Amino acid sequence: MSESTMRVTLKVWRQAGPGQAGRFATYTASDVSPDMSFLEMLDVVNEGLTERGESPIAFDHDCREGICGACGMMINGVAHGPMQATTTCQLHMRSFRDGDTITLEPWRAQAFPVIRDLCVDRGALDRIVQAGGFVSVNTGSARDGNAIPIAKTAADAAMDAAACIGCGACVAACPNGSASLFTGAKIAHLGELPQGQPERGRRALSMVTQMDLEHFGGCTLFGECQVACPKAISIDVIARMNRDYWMATLFEREGVATGGDA
Repeated sequence: MSESTMRVTLKVWRQAGPGQAGRFATYTASDVSPDMSFLEMLDVVNEGLTERGESPIAFDHDCREGICGACGMMINGVAHGPMQATTTCQLHMRSFRDGDTITLEPWRAQAFPVIRDLCVDRGALDRIVQAGGFVSVNTGSARDGNAIPIAKTAADAAMDAAACIGCGACVAACPNGSASLFTGAKIAHLGELPQGQPERGRRALSMVTQMDLEHFGGCTLFGECQVACPKAISIDVIARMNRDYWMATLFEREGVATGGDA
């Protein structure tokens, strides 16, 4: 091993399938470049396992550019690892020290059943979006960008919320296993814009109801979600979600249409 490389020990959760017993397995990663991404290091480990006829470590990945949100895993008990506002695929091995022991686990949440090893089923998040995370009007062809004036503060808030990549780190980090940061972000990025106002109340009702049906825990504003979020989304979106939900609930009880005034 050259002076410019590292050697780390990995303790990886191995689980053959849903409902099966899991265990930690120990592997050694040698000749690791500090400039490798964390997933590149796992690729090298898997190559060695394959050459030895062993089953490679299953982990989710796709774009490897911090956009898709697929690369979620717990690294030493922290969602996405030690660097804040960083996805696992953007985490580099220089964030660790030569000789470190690194523990890898899947997201731990009731709503995220383990598929295999570090892969979990995050379909619950998709179903929350399907419940109301859209604008259901026929918008026709593309309109001029300035046809609907939008205040800069609203546009900035919508873009900040829309940065959510749906990785599920907020759920894994939350002691309650709540998806409120994710759901709040999806509600806020549409609710901040004029196109999202007509369905604002119904959207909150539908998405929060679906979130509860998926067996996510309740939010107690612990705040760990915004710390773990690789896009640094603020828990302000949870406050907005709660307001929209309770206002829509009140209006529904009174028989008032839950639209933009909710």
